[in-house]
Amino acid sequence: MIAVLGECVADAFADRRPGELELRVLPGGGPANTAVALARLGTATRFLGRVSGDVFGELFREHLTSSGVDLSACVPAGEPSTLAVASLDERGQAAYSFHAEGTADFQWTPEELAAVDPRGWSCLHTGSLALVRQPGGAAVEAFAGDAREHATVSIDPNVRPSLASRADYPVERWCAVADILKLSEDDLSFLMPDEPVERACDAWHAAGARLIVITQGAAGALVSLDGKRTSVRAPRIKVVDTVGAGDSFTAGLLHRLGVRGLLGGRLEGLDLETAADAAAFAARVAALTCSVAGANPPWAHQLNEPAGL
Repeated sequence: MIAVLGECVADAFADRRPGELELRVLPGGGPANTAVALARLGTATRFLGRVSGDVFGELFREHLTSSGVDLSACVPAGEPSTLAVASLDERGQAAYSFHAEGTADFQWTPEELAAVDPRGWSCLHTGSLALVRQPGGAAVEAFAGDAREHATVSIDPNVRPSLASRADYPVERWCAVADILKLSEDDLSFLMPDEPVERACDAWHAAGARLIVITQGAAGALVSLDGKRTSVRAPRIKVVDTVGAGDSFTAGLLHRLGVRGLLGGRLEGLDLETAADAAAFAARVAALTCSVAGANPPWAHQLNEPAGL
């Protein structure tokens, strides 16, 4: 089983009309999207979230459960859900305006997480806002450190400059916990501006992360394992939007590594060829997500469908 710890976010897409703005709300949030994608690929997945009792929380529960995600470790929260109003540019890229003050996702306490037993997991994936927003971020980071005794740890910073500063993303410190670090080239530009990608990877390897994958949109992804590097291509596809693509990539990467029996420890036995294979599979999953509207990752049976490729 892979566990995913983090937030659910109500993604509201705006449709502007004369004198009014209509919002179409879809379930989202990076970690929740990753959990859904993992479960749809066939990986047993448990989501650890603080889920509100409001109308958005009901939407999240329905979406996660219908995709096969185990919600037994979720905390029923009295605070409201996080809302993000999204606008899409001509390339289908989303920009978000977040409404996240005092919301359920970021109020984790050490006591709530102490009630969760990580034994039996092959991997814990976390990151995004739940790892940086306080007061819960410190508890999430400490929990990931403890879970490392039992499972591989994967972290995706998934930076949100509108809600957190560069100082809120201590990636080198996280690499002492993370076996896998996945981030986008936009994340890299924000975290280490003007730094060559090779130098950034080497710094994070030195801090402890064995596998680093940097997604590069239509150009594919860079894979760096203990300082040895290669690249994988992204499938060509007609893009509807890119919402949830990075989260689906993470799910595809972890699913493929799990199927190969490589999760559960410090990635013993992983070589660069196998890491590249996992990243290429992940790029396929991400491409299929881009072929439909919203964060709607593919099911396992859809991986052999052309979907505009």
